[in-house]
Amino acid sequence: MTTSFTRMDAGTPEQWMIIKDEHTLLQQQVPTRIKKMLRELESIEGGFGVNQLVHSLQTATRAERAGASEELVLAALCHDIGKVISVPNHPAIAAEILKAYVSPETYWVILTHQDFQGRHYYKYLGMNPAARDQYKDHPSYALAERFTDEWDQTAFDPNYETLPLEHFEPIIDRFFAKPRSM
Repeated sequence: MTTSFTRMDAGTPEQWMIIKDEHTLLQQQVPTRIKKMLRELESIEGGFGVNQLVHSLQTATRAERAGASEELVLAALCHDIGKVISVPNHPAIAAEILKAYVSPETYWVILTHQDFQGRHYYKYLGMNPAARDQYKDHPSYALAERFTDEWDQTAFDPNYETLPLEHFEPIIDRFFAKPRSM
């Protein structure tokens, strides 16, 4: 159903209730859309020995096996989801997708993960490998280091026993069912 106004400030309460109901239906589709975006990562290799879906699954598998919270496992799974849209600003895209569903700490880890990752490769690209140092006073710095150094940067091993996407689907369904603030 659609509304007939052409300006937001001209909408009636009844029309806004229709819009609210339609948005509720859209929200119910979010887990399915996230899974679809993750599957799209399979077509992106970017020069690595595994595609980006395997990398994401491996990062999440490593986080889960290390005893990370479900929220961090979800973040590990989705940390590179923004590459479906844009590689250079993928951390910001992924962080914004996750923002309404995870804690501010987890959001920040995903937002900054590329600069933390830079310690392992920025020098080869003429960038500052100490980029993570700009965040050294942030309360989630240690968490970002753990995320990056223990799980993310080690997740390019084609021989690692990686859990499949289906294993993580219940977490996706739970977290993306509704935003934290609702």
